[in-house]
Amino acid sequence: MRLLVVDDSERLRTALATGLSGSGFAVDQAADGRAALPFLDAYEYDVVVLDLMMPQLDGLEVLREIRRRNLQCRVLVLSARDQIGDRVQALDQGADDYLVKPFAFEELRARVQALGRRRFDERAPQLRHGNLVVDTVGQCARVHEQLVPLTPKEYGLLVMLLRHRGRPLSREFLFEHLYSSDSTASDKVVEVLMSTLRGKLSKAGLPDLIETRRGFGYLVP
Repeated sequence: MRLLVVDDSERLRTALATGLSGSGFAVDQAADGRAALPFLDAYEYDVVVLDLMMPQLDGLEVLREIRRRNLQCRVLVLSARDQIGDRVQALDQGADDYLVKPFAFEELRARVQALGRRRFDERAPQLRHGNLVVDTVGQCARVHEQLVPLTPKEYGLLVMLLRHRGRPLSREFLFEHLYSSDSTASDKVVEVLMSTLRGKLSKAGLPDLIETRRGFGYLVP
C-alpha cells in the first residue's frame, strides 16, 4: 500500500515514515497541509495519516479537500485533542479513524492495516486464492500451511495482485504503489521483484499463479 504521512513535527513524521516503510509500505511525507496537496495531485494513496494542528493549512482543511475531490483513500487522523467533540468533528468531515497522541506505533500500524482492508472491502484479514493464504496482519504468505519466505516488497507485490484479482496491473502502477516518491529505483525493479516472487511461489507449488498480459501488465486470474 502507498501512504502519505502529513505532520508538521519532523521527528514524528520521520519516525512514522521509517517504521511504516520497514513494515513494507511505500510512504511519502508532507510537512504541513499545504505541502500535502501536490502529493494528493500526483499520486493515488491508499491511506493518509493526517495531523490536525498544522501551520499553512490545518488537517481539517486537507480532509475536506480530500473528500471534495472524491479521493478513495482512507484517512487516519492524528491529534493531541482528545475531546469527544474533536473526534466527532473529524469523523463528520470524512475521517475514517481517529488516534489520540501520544500513541503506540504498533497500534497505528494496526489501524493503517485495518483501513487498508476497508479500502479494498475485505471482510477478513486473510486473502485467499486456492492453497495460498496471505495474512495481512502478520504480513506473511503460506501455501499448504507452509510459510513462503517473502521480502517486504515481494509481499507487497503479492498483496497488490490479489487485491486487484482479475485486473492486469501495469509495471508503472505497481511501482507507484510499492515505492515512495523519493525512491532512486526505476520501475524496472518491478520486473526483478516479479521474477523472484514467481520463483518462490513456484518452489512452494504455485508456478502459474501470476500471468503476464503483454501490453497490459501482470495479474492473478
